[in-house]
Amino acid sequence: MAGFIDIVVNQFGPEEVAAGQTGFDAAFMAQVRMPEAMRGGVGIDDYLRIMDAAGVEHSLLIAVRAGDRRWKGSFEIPYEQVDRWCRAHPDRFSGLAGADPTRGLAQLKDLDEARDRGFVGVHAYPHWFSLPPDAARWYPIYARCAELDLPFMLQVGQNLIYQKDVRLPSVARPILLDQVAIDFPELTLIGIHVGTPWADEMIAMAWKHARVFIGLDAYAPKHLPAGLVQYMDSYGADKVLWGTDWPVIDPRRAVEEMRAHNLRAESFARVMRGNALKVFPALAGRMAR
Repeated sequence: MAGFIDIVVNQFGPEEVAAGQTGFDAAFMAQVRMPEAMRGGVGIDDYLRIMDAAGVEHSLLIAVRAGDRRWKGSFEIPYEQVDRWCRAHPDRFSGLAGADPTRGLAQLKDLDEARDRGFVGVHAYPHWFSLPPDAARWYPIYARCAELDLPFMLQVGQNLIYQKDVRLPSVARPILLDQVAIDFPELTLIGIHVGTPWADEMIAMAWKHARVFIGLDAYAPKHLPAGLVQYMDSYGADKVLWGTDWPVIDPRRAVEEMRAHNLRAESFARVMRGNALKVFPALAGRMAR
């Protein structure tokens, strides 16, 4: 089917929950109003049914790397764990390689491995490393992503308290992408999680830089700022990509609330599918086959 593309999905099966690979504690799940029935994880078959019900054709799965492995509360999902879902359902899933700037050259080699596995992009959480996006330790990763033509997505704006004993500062205001985009004009950057509460800064970065884009995930679409809705239905229709950050937002709800914005048909098609195919060249090649 030719459906929507969700650019930000966390692998949230019973295996990941049992292994402590989600980073969420009970307080966070309550804060985001996660239904009790799904707090133990949602298996792949059930999630595929959710995708089908929402009209989602393809999802990008994060092989997350969250924090220096020596720090309390840090967690990761190995590339091979995400790759299993992608190989089992290549028409429905593609991988995003988590980035950890504390691993040095090993991380660069891991990006080569991810590209060889068929992963279509790279994902990072700056707050988990207390390193803003323009910190020097990210720069070798940016360079390798540009070389490999792998888009780099990162959480911008505020972060929440995902574990009550691990309180992380918000280090990634969208304006900090400015210098990165100047230094790496060949690199595609996607600021995910909208940029809240600095969504206007994120819009400014996407308008200024040809290869900077906005991800709509992690917030229910009905709560999107009016200025962002106007932007993606006008001169920014080709700069915004839809996502959910599942399990934070259910794709069925997200699609329904995106429709409620009554975007122009062309804008809606770009945001929900077309822009992802443009921004992720490896994904476009895979889905064209």
